[in-house]
Amino acid sequence: MPPLPATATESGAGGVRRSSLLLVTDLAYEARGRRYGDEDVFLSSRLRETFDVALCHPRDAAALLEGFDTVLVRNSGPVLHYRDAYDAFRSRARELGTAVYNPLHGRGDMAGKEYLVEMDRAGLPVIPTVDREADLARLPDVAEYAVKPKLGADSVGLRFVTAAEAKGALGRASEGSLLVQPRIDFRHEVSFYFVDHDFQYALYAPDPERRWVLEPYAASAADLEFARRFVAWNSLTHGIQRVDACRTADGALFLVELEDLNPYLSLDRVPEDVREAFVARLTRSIASLPR
Repeated sequence: MPPLPATATESGAGGVRRSSLLLVTDLAYEARGRRYGDEDVFLSSRLRETFDVALCHPRDAAALLEGFDTVLVRNSGPVLHYRDAYDAFRSRARELGTAVYNPLHGRGDMAGKEYLVEMDRAGLPVIPTVDREADLARLPDVAEYAVKPKLGADSVGLRFVTAAEAKGALGRASEGSLLVQPRIDFRHEVSFYFVDHDFQYALYAPDPERRWVLEPYAASAADLEFARRFVAWNSLTHGIQRVDACRTADGALFLVELEDLNPYLSLDRVPEDVREAFVARLTRSIASLPR
């Protein structure tokens, strides 16, 4: 592992001040099958070896930014639950010039799920997605459709409906606020985890009915080519990205989500050596973030 910059390693009398890191998290957030708080307690304990670390709730982040060199947004829950506070945080960070990790110009879930519509129109391998009533005919004819808010996460607001109900939902909603996708059968879901553009590990849910019960997955060269296509599409030079995909019965992969805001990492599901390598890579990435 190459040495970290001096600003991140030296402290004490005559030394260089350690960089300060504000880790934004909701330790009390409850998610099905996942322990957000435990993951961030672990991660903060390891990052504290290099940085001076403090934790705060996402509703408090804007007021606390000024005292820190870098802000790391981790398991802070769906933005839908605190939209005003999140917008205030982004505005204040830009005003102060604070380094935010992930940087605030991500094109994936950080900006809402509009990217799924854009990718579908561009012919990228994503689940077919529309956001206008007039485009419903472009979707495959299936028994059920998924309707979800563009600003949702963790299945907040997700509903499975008939074609007629999907049409009615788009007709009643504010323009462009909802997505509609066909509900497709798939063999399993698989997630690919990256720091910057470097692949770290993959996990999958072999049982579609227990999608949070994850196991290590040996990604093939074709799998990684698929995942890297979406990481390259995004505009982030630094940051954690999770590429979520589903594999259909015929073996094809389709993007489900490009999570670049606060992806849960499932670090408790990977072997210790993989977890340690991830922490080391993340530490180097944060330390190299332009300030």
